[in-house]
Amino acid sequence: MTNSIREIPLSAGFFVIGSNTTDNHPVIGSMIKNEVINKGKRLVVADPRRIELAKYADHFFQIKPGTNIAILNGFMHVLLREDLYDKAYVETRCEGFEGLARTLERYTPEYVAGICGLPDPDEIRRAARLLAACKPMALYYSMGITQFVSGVNGVKSTANLQMLLGNLGVAGGGVNPLRGQNNVQGACDVGALNNVYTAYQPVTSEENRAKFEKAWGVSGLSTKPGLTLVEMMNAAHDGTVKGFYIMGENPVLSDPNQQHVIEALEHCEFLVVQDIFLTETAVHADVVLPACSFLEKEGTVTNTERRVQPMHKVLPPPGDARDDWWIIQEIANRMRAGWRYEKPEDIFEEIRTVTPSYAGITYERIEKGAIQWPCPTADHPGTQYLHKDRFSRGLGLLTPIDYTPPAEGTDREYPLVLTTGRLLEHFHSGTMSRNSRVLDEMVPEGFVEIHPSDAQALDVKDGEIVAVSTRRGSIRIRARIAEKSKPHVVFIPFHFYESCANRLTIDCLDPVCKIPEYKVCSCRIDKITNQEW
Repeated sequence: MTNSIREIPLSAGFFVIGSNTTDNHPVIGSMIKNEVINKGKRLVVADPRRIELAKYADHFFQIKPGTNIAILNGFMHVLLREDLYDKAYVETRCEGFEGLARTLERYTPEYVAGICGLPDPDEIRRAARLLAACKPMALYYSMGITQFVSGVNGVKSTANLQMLLGNLGVAGGGVNPLRGQNNVQGACDVGALNNVYTAYQPVTSEENRAKFEKAWGVSGLSTKPGLTLVEMMNAAHDGTVKGFYIMGENPVLSDPNQQHVIEALEHCEFLVVQDIFLTETAVHADVVLPACSFLEKEGTVTNTERRVQPMHKVLPPPGDARDDWWIIQEIANRMRAGWRYEKPEDIFEEIRTVTPSYAGITYERIEKGAIQWPCPTADHPGTQYLHKDRFSRGLGLLTPIDYTPPAEGTDREYPLVLTTGRLLEHFHSGTMSRNSRVLDEMVPEGFVEIHPSDAQALDVKDGEIVAVSTRRGSIRIRARIAEKSKPHVVFIPFHFYESCANRLTIDCLDPVCKIPEYKVCSCRIDKITNQEW
């Protein structure tokens, strides 16, 4: 997030796109609802499903899955056509305007409405005018923007819009991606990515290689980026990758094209899984290492707004469970690494020395109050919002981006569009939430959400069992008839192993960041005559 959660009351309006915020990020969702319902703030929502926030929106755009870039370009077309963009901001703080303007010329509201499946092109004009009138306006998105083969371009498009409106580098504005777990941001910050060291320092840089070799007392660090997750599975499937060490991740449920993932894991010569439960992935492991839950360990987490927070042990770990860092160090030392960390704070002190954005953050400081990076020195207060006076690259880059359709379109055999997501009651692959009796009783099984018109055409009644199939597999699942999705679009939550949505999803990747296109593929639904479950 460029901005902060506490700035929500400072925003004059909100644009939420590709985020079911009240279900997936309920604290932030409730804060936005409070500002809109009780304080008269303005709200625009774009999503394939009629999510809860749509009820409170001034404008709700129920777009076809995978058409985010088109709707964003449509708004920007109106801003330029009607001279509503922030000229002074664009002239002084941005570059690339002319190229973007040329690309936007053809994205008229009529053209965009045709792509997105919207009935009223004039509503695009009205919403664009509202976005321009809200100063500042905060944009929020989640995986409904990123999980496409055009995911990187979708993110760049959100930045284009906010720069045109002058909403970056101001309190209450910003481009604000909402992280799905409590330390996803922190994991990325400290280098848990295939192509960077900590603080996003590229592994391809010789200077960075020398820096980290000196810090770690090693030689021969590679300057070649590693594989991303789906690429690893593909490499294991063809025998190039021989083994996996999987920690706190359940790819059998959370990765696309489940059968391919299972085959890849079975092809491995050696599989280690480190987790708090025996997950669907762990059952395939040669070795399972029992780890601690968050209540049973010390350390830090960095949340979606870049805030570094302490984590304290309140329960002893059960049985043979151990801290993640302790397990990793024990394995490393059996491989003659010679690591000598005594406690999590020792590791954090090393992070500070090699991570410029964390350099001024200490355990002592965050015990008094959590700090947002970048915090370069011990007397720095932390950074509430980014890009205040200038962008890190100097001028903000406006990027010309064209809409590209999803990798897999519908046809006569697979005439419906499948999109996936989360529910309020469950969390990710269900490893924790489905081990909660209360939560699992609230939503004990998966479902496929079908529009009433499609259900009528298929002769499917609410609660009946149907088969949902794609080119990658088929599942049996209970039908839920609802008007949340558009006709010809169905939704399946991905938490449930018994009706695994990711058995169906496609593993096509964004060419830049290699994220899979979880959010859209073609499918069909078949009525099952025998309704035994």
